[in-house]
Amino acid sequence: MILTRRRILGAAMLIPLEGLAQTCGVVTPRQTEGPFFTPNSPLRASLVESGSKAPRFLVSGRVLSPDCKPVANALVDLWHADEAGEYDTRGHRYRGHQFTDADGRYRFETIVPALYPGRARHYHVKVQPKGGRLLTTQLYFPGDPGNSRDGLYRPELELKTSRSGEGAFDFVIAA
Repeated sequence: MILTRRRILGAAMLIPLEGLAQTCGVVTPRQTEGPFFTPNSPLRASLVESGSKAPRFLVSGRVLSPDCKPVANALVDLWHADEAGEYDTRGHRYRGHQFTDADGRYRFETIVPALYPGRARHYHVKVQPKGGRLLTTQLYFPGDPGNSRDGLYRPELELKTSRSGEGAFDFVIAA
């Protein structure tokens, strides 16, 4: 085959270039909210309860559209088991919500939840853009021994964790 300018330029068009046509990929998968969702959680960024001896954990990230644009003012509602693996079904312990900032960012200070019987360690989350469709899902800890035996676990819903007690997850939501 003879290499011509036309063939070289044509082949170059098949190579993706960073930053030119960036997409966020797949919309975040939906999962069940489970039996312990409580509506009307308080507006707060810290879910840490006084007296808790559980390890602290920071959950943060962004809410993005499928074309990677930040979604401002999206509702992010988070809830999880306490340090004994139990859910508060009467109040709002380890439950709260907030709205994303102009860059689509959210941030919750909380704890590492204890294991809930039969499940991997996880957080429940609802995300909803203003006037848009509600996403209900769960976030998991990488390397958690319960992941392999939890029928709901999905590796694409793992937090990206650091050694300093932080986990990040960017939600991609449909408009």
